[in-house]
Amino acid sequence: MLGLNSLAWIGIVSWIIVPLLALLATVLIWRHSQNALTKAVALAVGLVILSAPMLVSNRVKAHYDQQVRELCAKDGGVSVYETVRLSAERFDKWGNVGIHEKGYAKPTDEYYYESDIHYYRQGNPTLLRSRSWIVRRSDGKVLGEAISYGRGGGDLPGPWHGSSFHCPPIAEAEGKLESSIFLKGIEK
Repeated sequence: MLGLNSLAWIGIVSWIIVPLLALLATVLIWRHSQNALTKAVALAVGLVILSAPMLVSNRVKAHYDQQVRELCAKDGGVSVYETVRLSAERFDKWGNVGIHEKGYAKPTDEYYYESDIHYYRQGNPTLLRSRSWIVRRSDGKVLGEAISYGRGGGDLPGPWHGSSFHCPPIAEAEGKLESSIFLKGIEK
């Protein structure tokens, strides 16, 4: 209808129709008010109608955030299957080994990482599972993996950036994977 997507219609309803409905309800109740109490009710009705889209949006986000927490509790985080000790020269000044994604790794690289994303729900909001794993090239063994879940969006349409929620936090999961597998120093 009129070539608008669902997000555009949500914006029109949230920012035009709902405020007009709130104003209309408030004015109608106000005009038929006999005392201060019914005028206060008119204002309260208007505020409730105005806040309804935000309350619905917050409830939708809370629902998906709870799903993220539940999925994360099952298998989220970093799992290490084998550690590798490397000489200190293999690490950069930040303590990273510099593992490349499989498509960009050189044939001489001993290790590479792979990743995939599974969408449980696409759109607004999005619910996804992100998995990254490090592989030893010589035998194809997975040394460890990081799994995180996330929700993006679910906010009312507007000129702001949408919110998101991740479990565990992205930097924690991805940064911890490499440092948990690759340890400095040669075993004696």
